[in-house]
Parts: sequence; C-alpha cells; structure tokens
Amino acid sequence: MLVVTLQRKKCIGCNYCVELAPEYFRMSKKDGKTTLLKAIDKKGFHTLKSLINEGVTVCEAAAEACPVNIIKVKLV
Repeated sequence: MLVVTLQRKKCIGCNYCVELAPEYFRMSKKDGKTTLLKAIDKKGFHTLKSLINEGVTVCEAAAEACPVNIIKVKLV
C-alpha cells in the first residue's frame, strides 16, 4: 500500500510536486498551496492511502524536490 502525507499548512507554493506528480497534486486557486488529491485531512496532515503502488516513483520525486520537506512517502 502506498501512503502519501502532506503538511499543507507549511506549503510555500513552489509547484514542484505538481510538475513531478500531476496525478497526485494540484495547486489551489484559493490560496496558492498544493492539494493532495483524494486525501483525507486529519489535524493538518493530508493523507492518501492507495492500494496501487504505481505512483511511488513520482511521489518520491515530488517529496525530494519539495524545498520545505512537507511530503512523505511510504510503502506499507
């Protein structure tokens, strides 16, 4: 299972995650911060759990590119 976590409040809107993984991230037109698609928000942590592991590579690339280190990717 792929688990991707985003701390949205700390996002600076650099757009790297959207460029590297557009099927998982979108920029909000309201506040200019990224949104993790199909995620559940729990106390500021947006979490996506997926049984499909195909997105691991692109999500890891987005996590590495993030200048504020707010994206975490795990396989469980």
